Amino acid sequence: MTEATPILEAIGVSKTYDARGVQTHALSEIDLSIAGGEFTALAGPSGSGKTTLLNLMGALDIPTRGEIRLDGESLGELSPAELSRRRLHKLGFIFQAYNLIPVFSAAENIEFVMELQGVAHEERRARALELLENVDLAGLGDKRPLEMSGGQQQRVAVARALASRPRIILADEPTANLDSKTAIRLLDLMLELNRSQTTTFLFSSHDPLVLERAQRRVWLRDGVIDRIEEGEAG
Repeated sequence: MTEATPILEAIGVSKTYDARGVQTHALSEIDLSIAGGEFTALAGPSGSGKTTLLNLMGALDIPTRGEIRLDGESLGELSPAELSRRRLHKLGFIFQAYNLIPVFSAAENIEFVMELQGVAHEERRARALELLENVDLAGLGDKRPLEMSGGQQQRVAVARALASRPRIILADEPTANLDSKTAIRLLDLMLELNRSQTTTFLFSSHDPLVLERAQRRVWLRDGVIDRIEEGEAG
């Protein structure tokens, strides 16, 4: 069930990269709203602009033109420190390469974002262990990333994204490094979190396993929105 008021909006967003005087137009005049409770995928071939759009909507990059709004607030009007706080408290990220800290245990990786938020040690440890159980990794909190499989590392990344209780989780090709069985388990877990906790997810992916579960599919081609498929996925 989705909320009517958008959590995240792109309004007339364009992105141009300039490399040694050569300009590449990655996105052009994108308008997109994500409401609370959505399970939405940005889809399209490589080079279509889906990862660029995800990074812009996640405040990891700045648009050349246009505006990104988070809870109605224009991100372009914020200072770098304010922008960092919005990312910390309102956005969760799941990266294709996991981006776990190798010298930290699974529990410590999950705790890290809560430590940045100022959560007390006892509370963040209890929540980390609860999240590990939620992603079927109970008892593995002391394992370091290199002692875990790719699927286990990605589930730690999901738990870490949830740890800050974000308004929305953005996931960039979350199944790219996983076999089909592990990918299905991970996606079904995220879909269950979406349904049971109304956690909002926005994916960037060309994986059919992701797209068939998405309730809305935003297709990009050559930096523009080609079409949007609405409704419950089959």
